[in-house]
Amino acid sequence: QVQLVESGGGLVQPGGSLRLSCAASGSIFSINAMGWYRQAPGKQRELVATITSPGTTNYADSAKGRFTISRDNAKNTVYLQMNSLKPEDTAVYYCYADLTYTSGIYPVRDDYWGQGTQVTVSS
Repeated sequence: QVQLVESGGGLVQPGGSLRLSCAASGSIFSINAMGWYRQAPGKQRELVATITSPGTTNYADSAKGRFTISRDNAKNTVYLQMNSLKPEDTAVYYCYADLTYTSGIYPVRDDYWGQGTQVTVSS
């Protein structure tokens, strides 16, 4: 019923920039928060940034000052602007959403994940 689709990943040189997008679709009643996580090979998935419906943002220490999360509420889309990229930013980036969707007569609130988009920072 609910689908999150990421885009914008790719290969970039150190110091470069990328902008990730994630669009949520389906019978969505409301979205409480959206965000981005990432997972590098051999490591646990970690939070990068989140944004709530009122606009409150939260960033991992490694992302502060370099990454900016934003959201287009009308499009149910979240963005991650990544500047000054470093090799250690290399990972699969996953979109997530804390949302409520309609399932028959029952609204269901849960966390949902996108399929991931690869970001590689290398010279």
